[in-house]
Amino acid sequence: MTRSTRSLALALAGVVLASVASAQTYPVRPVTLLVPAPPGGGTDIFARQLAEIVSQTAGQRFVVENRAGAGGTVGTTQVTAAAADGYTLGFIWNSPITTSPHSLAVSYTPDSYRAIMSIGFSSYVLCARPDFPATTAQGLLDHLKANPGRVTFGHDGVGGTMQLAAQRVFRKLDIRVRGVPFGGAGETARAFLGGHIDLYGGSLPPILPHVQAGTARCLLLTSAEGNASLPQAAGLGAIGLAAEETVLWWGLIAPRTTPAPVLTRLEELFVAAANTDGFKQVMAQQGATHRVLGSTQTDQLIRTELTALGDVAREAGIVRRAQ
Repeated sequence: MTRSTRSLALALAGVVLASVASAQTYPVRPVTLLVPAPPGGGTDIFARQLAEIVSQTAGQRFVVENRAGAGGTVGTTQVTAAAADGYTLGFIWNSPITTSPHSLAVSYTPDSYRAIMSIGFSSYVLCARPDFPATTAQGLLDHLKANPGRVTFGHDGVGGTMQLAAQRVFRKLDIRVRGVPFGGAGETARAFLGGHIDLYGGSLPPILPHVQAGTARCLLLTSAEGNASLPQAAGLGAIGLAAEETVLWWGLIAPRTTPAPVLTRLEELFVAAANTDGFKQVMAQQGATHRVLGSTQTDQLIRTELTALGDVAREAGIVRRAQ
């Protein structure tokens, strides 16, 4: 072995040893958890609960900072541009990384960050009023197919996750429905209850009180499985479309070149925190389904969903625009 080769080998060994040593002591100072959403929503609630649990087990504070803007893409961009030392992480929902890139010119791809883990999901749902001429998921789809372009459904905006989730199902069944965009699920619910649209398309919390009051009847979920909160609504698996699942889910990411031992330590800490009884209870209170996935499964979920929703967005004629 030449002197230069020995020097290179020693240098590489030093890097490896330093990396291992840093992972064994990590974290040695507070960790910032960027949340690309305003305070008070589900993403923020889950991030703060996890941060509290991990702070206790890791022996260092994990501090949540909200960085909202442009549908979560501002905060996500900041995470991908942060120092890759394990001290700036992102707790996000899926829209900024699998939906928004098809309608906004973002600077990141799945290769710009590392998925660490994910905690679970909440389904989107299609609901009708009590006088709608269908009482089951299959009846709803049959009615839509028999009346192409005549039924309207509200969603969370052009290029939003609800629109793409619904269109992903409709295109598979060759169904045409007229989408009407709104500023969010709450606004969609008001338009639906006011009779301005035929179907509500959105997340569960805004519509659940109206289901309980008997003014809305939810028939189809965008998750593969059903939901105990909506026993009348079928999951996509019940109609043979489990592979077309698109849900609202949450997970943790880190900058791309974060050392592998640090990523492993983070995965261990956050998976353990997400599996505590206290955190499961918090998710249940928000109507979410607890389903913890590790780094490999979460990365696969991101890439598969990004590709599938990209196909739907192109077919729907959605054009990427500058932020």
